[in-house]
Amino acid sequence: MPNFSIALTGLQADTVALNTIGNNLANLNTAAFKKQSTTFSDLFYQHIGAAGSGDALQVGVGTRVSGTTSDFSQGSLTTTQSSTDMALSGNGFFMVQQGSNLSLTRAGNFQVDLKGNLITANGENVMGYGATNGVVNLSGGLIPLQIPITTNQPAQSTQNVAMTTTLDSTAATGATFSSPVTLYDSLGKAQPATVTYTKTSATTWTYGITLPAGAATGTPVNNTGTLTFNGSGTLVTPAANVAGVSFPGLTDGAQPLTFNFNLYSGAGVATIVQTAAASNTTATTQDGFAAGAYKGFTVSSDGVISATFSNGQTTDVGQVAVGMVANQAGLVRAGSNDYVATNVSGTVSIGVANVGGRGTIDGDALEQSNVDISAEFSNLIVAQRAFEANSKTVTTFDSVTQQAIAMIR
Repeated sequence: MPNFSIALTGLQADTVALNTIGNNLANLNTAAFKKQSTTFSDLFYQHIGAAGSGDALQVGVGTRVSGTTSDFSQGSLTTTQSSTDMALSGNGFFMVQQGSNLSLTRAGNFQVDLKGNLITANGENVMGYGATNGVVNLSGGLIPLQIPITTNQPAQSTQNVAMTTTLDSTAATGATFSSPVTLYDSLGKAQPATVTYTKTSATTWTYGITLPAGAATGTPVNNTGTLTFNGSGTLVTPAANVAGVSFPGLTDGAQPLTFNFNLYSGAGVATIVQTAAASNTTATTQDGFAAGAYKGFTVSSDGVISATFSNGQTTDVGQVAVGMVANQAGLVRAGSNDYVATNVSGTVSIGVANVGGRGTIDGDALEQSNVDISAEFSNLIVAQRAFEANSKTVTTFDSVTQQAIAMIR
C-alpha cells in the first residue's frame, strides 16, 4: 500500500529540516557561521482517471527535500584583544590553503605558529601577497602569509635630515641659534648632532653641523655652508638640498655617517625661512633608527599587515587576499568553516579588500554567526509539528490497515 510511503517521505524530509535547524543551533557560537534552511517540493503524481469535466484526477505520493540553502548575510562584528583576529565587513572570503587545496572562509580567528605562519584554527595557511623591503607585491601571486616573530629589524643609518626652522631677521649680526637632532650610525647608535646657525648679514646665515667631541676622529665633509634669503625671507641659496654631509672615523667603529641635509620639501618648498620672529625649530625629521625586536602587528582596512618593532618602526610584511565568486549559493561546505568553489559558484576572483566590490577588513575583530536563535526555535517547533503530523499519518494508516485485515479474517 502506498500510504505508508507517503508518510515516510514526509518523515524523511522533516528529519532533514530538523537536522539543519539543529546544526544551525549547534553552530550558534561558531565564528562567521552562515545559517542554512531546508526547502521541500512535492514528488510525482499518479493519474487515476478523469472527472466528468475532463479534469485529471491525480494523487500525490509524498514530498522530498528540494534544497538546503545558505544565508550569506553579514554576521555582527565583535571586537577582541587579539591582533590575529580579522573580520570581513562586506563581500568576499579569506583565502586559506592546506597542501594544494585552496579554500574560502569567512572565519578570521587566525593564529600564528612557531615559525610565524599565519594559520587558521584548523592549521591552514592564510594566503595573501608578500612584501619586499616594506612594499607589497600584488603581482607576485598568492603565498602563505608570515609574521616576522623571530626577526629583528636591523639598524638603519641616517640618510636624510630635515628641519622646519625660522631664523630671526631682526637678530644682530653674529647672533646664533642651535637645533639638536639625533642621528643614527650604521651600528644603530644614536649620535646627538647639533645644527648651529650664525647670522652674518641682513640676508645671510651660516650653518654648521657638528657631533659631540670625541664621537668622530675624521675631518667632517660638507657640514658647513651659507644660507641666503631674499627680501621676502625665502631661501634662495643653496637652491637645492645639501648632499653628502659626512662624518668619517666614528669612534664606535661604525661606517662613516653620511646623509643629505634637506633644505626643501618634496614639493620644492624651502623648510628654512627668515622672518621677524624669534628663531625656532618646529619640526625635525631623520630616517635612521636603531635595531629593533618584533613586538606585534596590525591589519589595515585593506588587509595590509604591518609589523611593529621595539625601535618604534613599522614595516609592511604582506597583504591579506580576499576572494569572491559570482554565485555564493554554489559554494560547497567543506567543514572547518571552509567553502570550496564549484562550477556552479564560478571561479574565485582573488584580489585585496576594498577593491572590486570586496569588503573591508577589521583588525582585532571577529564576525559572529548569523544564526537567529529565536527564529530557529520557531522553525524547530514548525518542523517538530510536521514530523508529528507525518507520524500520526503512519499510525492512522496502520490502524486502517489493521481494520482491513481484520475484515478479511
